[in-house]
Amino acid sequence: MKQTLLKPLSVNDLITMKRRGEKISCLTAYDASFSSLIDQAGIDIMLVGDSLGMTIQGHETTLPVTLDDVIYHTRCVTQSRKRALVIADLPFMTYTNPQLAADNAAKLMQTGGAQMIKLEGPKLDVINFLVQHGIPVCAHLGLLPQFINQLGHYAVQGKEPEVAEKIIADALQVQAAGASLLVLECIPSSLAKTISQQLTIPVIGIGAGIDCDGQVLVLYDMLNIGTNKKPRFTKNFLAETHSISEAISAYHRAVKEQLFPELEHIFL
Repeated sequence: MKQTLLKPLSVNDLITMKRRGEKISCLTAYDASFSSLIDQAGIDIMLVGDSLGMTIQGHETTLPVTLDDVIYHTRCVTQSRKRALVIADLPFMTYTNPQLAADNAAKLMQTGGAQMIKLEGPKLDVINFLVQHGIPVCAHLGLLPQFINQLGHYAVQGKEPEVAEKIIADALQVQAAGASLLVLECIPSSLAKTISQQLTIPVIGIGAGIDCDGQVLVLYDMLNIGTNKKPRFTKNFLAETHSISEAISAYHRAVKEQLFPELEHIFL
């Protein structure tokens, strides 16, 4: 019997999912074995995040992660991925200007196999330049882990009206600059709902409520692995299942059926 080959999801597939009201599931991934399990569960997006600095390398922040680190882990993930769209983070200080960002994004795509790159903050000139050169971009607003030394600590962003208005304006601007996807991290659920409704590109939330177009969690958090304190917005899906593969599938179903996040996982 001829085996049917799975076609990797594209940015256009995600936009279609938003238009038809289908929630998008996303998990971080860092190696081939977990990549295979995540892919088999039907997860739509795998993010090779610089969160690997904390989950894999044991650092207290994401700042020590290098471009070579992300390239290596992206290559591991894409080796076994068949369907999920793979996004890779541009690490700290690797996109300070458009040309540097383009050079480093090209390495993530050519050597690592990423289909899209993610960067933090409203870097409009960088986003526009990358898109003009054929590089799909996922923007990231709200809590920005690479800015931890300015923030002082990890905290909910956008509670104050003026900050909320700035995040909305930034979201509209990154979309206008050409971003194909937006991650919102640790913002009030009402603010995330407003942004998701105003944008035509998919909005993926992490600690941003149920009304985003999709959800992302750090894989190790939702499996309750590691020594770091787990954030409020995550859930231990392994506790209610018998295996890692079942836990990943349970998370995927919960996102698709709008059963996650629950009230205890959101910020009001």
